[in-house]
Amino acid sequence: MPATLRILLIEQEAERAARIVEALAEAGETDVTVLSAARVLARHVAQARPDLVLIDMAHPSRDILEELTLASGPLERPVAMFVDRSDAALTRVAIEAGVSAYIVDGLRADRIRPILDAAIARFHLFQRMRTELAATKAALEERKVIDRAKGLVMKARGATEDQAYALMRKAAMDQGKRLADVAQALVTAADLLG
Repeated sequence: MPATLRILLIEQEAERAARIVEALAEAGETDVTVLSAARVLARHVAQARPDLVLIDMAHPSRDILEELTLASGPLERPVAMFVDRSDAALTRVAIEAGVSAYIVDGLRADRIRPILDAAIARFHLFQRMRTELAATKAALEERKVIDRAKGLVMKARGATEDQAYALMRKAAMDQGKRLADVAQALVTAADLLG
């Protein structure tokens, strides 16, 4: 976690916002920007570039969660949401929007730092999982292209699978390219000629 945590706090009530800012200051080094309305969240997230977005609302609405999703904040930074009452539908929507921590029963000063730490850790865990999933999907797509290109070489040269792979690998090494790039070029050329 950074030495000074930049937090964008969304809180409609000024008095409650002041108490939260005070609790955050007591919990550690923080730089808090307070926003009283979520309607312009996307713009403020882009300007403030916070390390964490903290939303404290007695009764969050779907509009607020939609604005949060549009801000693309949950995919770029942790979001902790404190609410006063549980609502299964809103909880599900919040989690689907990417909220890292959805805490029912409001925000209490004595538990704010552990919750923020957990939200940040959970966000980073899911971010790693998203990165790994994207890399796995890309590798699978490359594998499909390589297999298709091998099939084209096998058909054109009357080669075995191992021979086709060896030919493509040699071409990749000779050209200083990745095997997947050579395979993609073969598939593209076959599509143009076919």
